[in-house]
This record gives sequence, C-alpha cells and structure tokens, in this order.
Amino acid sequence: MLNLHEVHLHYGAIHALKGISLEVQQGQIVTLIGANGAGKSSTLMAISGILRPTSGRISFEGEELTYLPTHAIVKRGISQVPEGRRIFSTLTVLENLEMGAYTRAGAAEIHHDLDRVFELFPLLKDRRSQPGGTLSGGEQQMLAIGRALMGRPRLLLLDEPSLGLAPKLVETIFEVIREINAQSTTILLVEQNAHMALGIAAKGYVMEVGRIVLSDDAENLLANGDIRSAYLGE
Repeated sequence: MLNLHEVHLHYGAIHALKGISLEVQQGQIVTLIGANGAGKSSTLMAISGILRPTSGRISFEGEELTYLPTHAIVKRGISQVPEGRRIFSTLTVLENLEMGAYTRAGAAEIHHDLDRVFELFPLLKDRRSQPGGTLSGGEQQMLAIGRALMGRPRLLLLDEPSLGLAPKLVETIFEVIREINAQSTTILLVEQNAHMALGIAAKGYVMEVGRIVLSDDAENLLANGDIRSAYLGE
C-alpha cells in the first residue's frame, strides 16, 4: 500500500533521513520506533508532503507521491495526526472535526463520519460546542485523531499519540487505534512507548539517526534482547 525507497531528507545542512526504505501492507498496523531525533516524525512528514525529500521515492497504492502537495495527498487517502496534536484551539470541537473534512464534498457522508467519530470518542460529542483549546490533553488527542478520520483516510499516520498522557488514557487511545484498524484503516504508528506499539503492530521498524537499522515482525522485535534493552527499559 505504502512504499518508501531510499528516501533522503535534509534540513539545510542536516541530513535527517539517510536512505529510508520501508513498506506498509494494506490492513496492517506498522510501527516505527526509535529515540528522539532518530527521524521518525520527519519520515511521516515526508509521506504527507509537509517536508520535501531530497531524493528517493514515496508511493501509495502504486502512485508516486514524492512531490505532491499535502492537500493532494490527503485527497488520495492519507491523513496525519501530528505530534503534539496541533488542534485549532479557538475553534470548537465540531469546527475542528469539520476542518478535517475540508477536501471532501457530500454532506451526508461527512455527517456519517462525524457520527463515527462520536461513537469512537463519546466525550467529543458532549463537548462539541466547546473550544478545542479548553480540552484536556487526552481529549485534545482524541480530537486530533477524530479530525484526521474526517478525511476518510485509507492510511492513517499517527505521530506519538500517547505523548504526555496518563497511563489510563494511553490504554484508551491504543484501544481506539485497534478499533480504527479493525474498521479497515491501515496505520503507520510512530510511538516512543515501544512496548505498547509493538503489542498492537504486525511489523516494526527501528530507526537510529536517520536510518532503518532493523525491521521484523512485531512479536519478534518484542522478543529481541537488544530491542528490549534499548527501548523497553529491560
């Protein structure tokens, strides 16, 4: 479904991605783990067109995306939930969700997807008229995921969805990620909580300083002693 081949990316003189190659099969949850500064968020932003690769190729369902603008990539079925949520704080919950559907037409389908988001996150329905900036951190994360789902993506890019959340809320967010995947949305997940991420993923990639250094089935990575020592605190 998604393929990155030898993707390089620079921030000025900084070589952030050094030949990244990875693939995501339709229906999978694939996770990308690594330390801060490894290049995980840069990888997601290159896929969604926010950052431009220096070289390499990114394709989605056989179509090259490498140099398409972000809105065109969203229209093709990829939505991103950014690190730090980045909701529109002065807009209401409902307005934030409607912004997620900005590339779409068809009021009936949009209303159907709005109902789907409220089923996943009942708290958002109760707060639909409340400014997004007044929500708690966990509620803002729910809103950011809901906003991305309003684009009706076939591939959802999730960047650190558990960041800054209490353990109970982390469990809730991961339960929702499983449910979204069960509803036929493929997911590429960047997550520092490697144990949780590998626990729900089919496959994992390990990044270090701009490179993929290891890839395997998630259960094999969970059993890997080096991975457990480096990323699971064991």
